[in-house]
Amino acid sequence: MPRPRSLTHAQVASAALTVIDRDGLPGLSMRAVAKELGMSTMALYRYVDDREELEAQVVELVLGAVDTEPPPPDLPWCERIEVMAARLRDAVGAHPAIVPLTLTQRHRSPAQLRWAEAVLAILTAAGIEGEQRVIALRGLLAYIVGAIQLEHLGPLSGDGTVAISQLPPGDFPYMSETARQARDVGPDQEFLGGLAVLLRGLGA
Repeated sequence: MPRPRSLTHAQVASAALTVIDRDGLPGLSMRAVAKELGMSTMALYRYVDDREELEAQVVELVLGAVDTEPPPPDLPWCERIEVMAARLRDAVGAHPAIVPLTLTQRHRSPAQLRWAEAVLAILTAAGIEGEQRVIALRGLLAYIVGAIQLEHLGPLSGDGTVAISQLPPGDFPYMSETARQARDVGPDQEFLGGLAVLLRGLGA
């Protein structure tokens, strides 16, 4: 008879998230998570069937913290979308290494599905339906995911921006000037400014 379980799914997912935060997504393995939990790899299989299930639990742990309650209906639809986008950015941005998992595990995460359902309801109320609504949702997800990766892998405050600002103006007049201006743009301004551009396009 198998031994009774002594860990919750949340505890296992939390250990896996610790591994990802520390070692990156390539460092995630059943062995690494088992070591983090202080158990054998075989013992871990009492809680999850495989790495894919482990990944799904990590995504649910992170996105489960996202508030999926619709923003007040009296707000303009663009502002309601901004609220939903910021909530997702804050949750995933705290653990940027899991970004790829939010894409591959999107169909297995009830929390992510609830977030998308709330966003689709806002888009529908704004008159965005059919194929346009499909593209709108995908466009929003692409922007949020891309913005998180840019913020953490290529931040405007990083050395890359400094290097670009020092390019020869004769060869890269626009890149060098834009990089010099970029150093004064904060991450929130960058995120919300880009999102506003996208939402203006959706509303056109």
